[in-house]
Amino acid sequence: MHRRNFLRVSATSVAVLAVAPSLITQKLYAENGSLFQTFEKVQLKDTEGNALKSTTLLTEENYVFNYPHVGTPAIMVDLPSATQKNIKLKAEDGTEYIYTGGVGVNGTIVAYSAICPHQLTHPQPEMSMFQYVAEKGKTLAYDKGGVFVCSSHLSAFEPKQGGKVVGGPANEGLASIILEIDEDDNIWAVAVLGPEKFQAYFDAFKDEFKKFYGNRRKAKKRVKEEAVVKTLKNYSVDIIQS
Repeated sequence: MHRRNFLRVSATSVAVLAVAPSLITQKLYAENGSLFQTFEKVQLKDTEGNALKSTTLLTEENYVFNYPHVGTPAIMVDLPSATQKNIKLKAEDGTEYIYTGGVGVNGTIVAYSAICPHQLTHPQPEMSMFQYVAEKGKTLAYDKGGVFVCSSHLSAFEPKQGGKVVGGPANEGLASIILEIDEDDNIWAVAVLGPEKFQAYFDAFKDEFKKFYGNRRKAKKRVKEEAVVKTLKNYSVDIIQS
């Protein structure tokens, strides 16, 4: 009989996760250790070096930052309404995990790895074919907006359900970037939850890493202390949406 791995969450750790995910690394884990990975605790800052505050985020804006590696893009969005909570998700190999919900005062702030699990499409400085489409927007990838969309092959992902795949050829959802918001309203990235594609991504885009980061080794370095956040329109010269 096939034995599925399951992300274990104790009754107390669910409550703690909403406040400080980095404090519960011994309570929240997948049996094979692959679907919850803690990384350096990194503060998100604007392009002028100021701490980014959760209450200053524009609703439904795409905010891009690189985490947990120098060359791995993520997108943060403050959604119009709260996410669902304690969503059970499954990776392509059958491993299950739990997404507990967004952060912020209203539970609306989410962040996901911006690497599409289908064929690794991602935002680049020259062009982006991956983005969050506003609820009033339209996309060929899904019957409504309010989703992350990969325009390469029209996969769609539901941000209110832990990045669950809801359309297109992708076989699993987006990896979630776990965020903390401290008492001063500063935003921190602390971990990755779900089926990340970092190694496949690093194997696939050697020329790109050489162009933008010097080489793959530099792109693979862990982000430490702080990550610069840009809106997608200021990160990518050309944004393509289907």
